[in-house]
Parts: sequence; structure tokens; C-alpha cells
Amino acid sequence: MAFLQKLKPTTSKRYLLFLAALAWTVAGSVLLGKASLLFYSSTHYFWLRIIFSSLGGLLFYLLLFSKLSVKHTHRILAMENETPCLFSFFSLKSYVLMSIMITAGVLLRKSGLLSSDCLAIVYLTMGIPLFLSSIRFYYVAIYYYAIKS
Repeated sequence: MAFLQKLKPTTSKRYLLFLAALAWTVAGSVLLGKASLLFYSSTHYFWLRIIFSSLGGLLFYLLLFSKLSVKHTHRILAMENETPCLFSFFSLKSYVLMSIMITAGVLLRKSGLLSSDCLAIVYLTMGIPLFLSSIRFYYVAIYYYAIKS
């Protein structure tokens, strides 16, 4: 078991926060990029759909994702180990939830159940809170030493 512990990739909590920020930024950016491509290919009610999606994304952030990002940053800061595993920026529950969401997104896109207009709304509505949540991780990582003391 000690041999396996030596193989485990570790990092400091501060860099774990930066890694979490990067993961949330990438996820949000991918969804925002997909949304922009789908919005670009359609002209029907363009601005109305963007406003609707943006308001939905902000609401989603305020009601769910802001609390989730606070929970994750506090969990990382409270870790006893000063050099946790590189993959511990998410809890097991969060990895499962992320896998389900990615699978659902792929299935929705491939199944054709939703039109590209609806997919654009879903992507933008989910991309905004992910991207906004990443800002909290960057903030806590940048001010890590001030927050820890």
C-alpha cells in the first residue's frame, strides 16, 4: 500500500484550487462555444433566446452553482492533507454527477430529441453558471495565503 501511495499524483491545495478553476472554466467554455455555434446557425428569435438563456444561467448560478462552488472550495481548504491527490478537487459524488450530465448531454445531442435551437439554450444556460463558478476557484486560489491565515 505504501508503494501505491508514492505513485499517487499530489499537489498543494492552492494548485488544486487552480486545477478546479481550470476544470470548471473548460467545461463552461466548451458549453458556451457549442451554444455560440448553434446560435450562430439560427436566426429565429436570436436575441430573445440569448436573453432567456442568460437569465436562466444567472438564476442557475445564484440558486445552485454559487453554493456548490463555495462547498467545493471549503472542502479543499479543510482537507487535512496539505498535498492532496490531484483528482480530489471534486468529491466522488461530483464526479458521478458530472459523468451523468456529460452522458445526458451527449445522448440529447445524438438522439435528436431536441432541436439545435433548444440545445443552444441548454448549453448556454449550463455554460454560464459553470464559467461563473470557476471565478470563485480562481479568487480563492489567488488569495489562498491570505484566506488560510
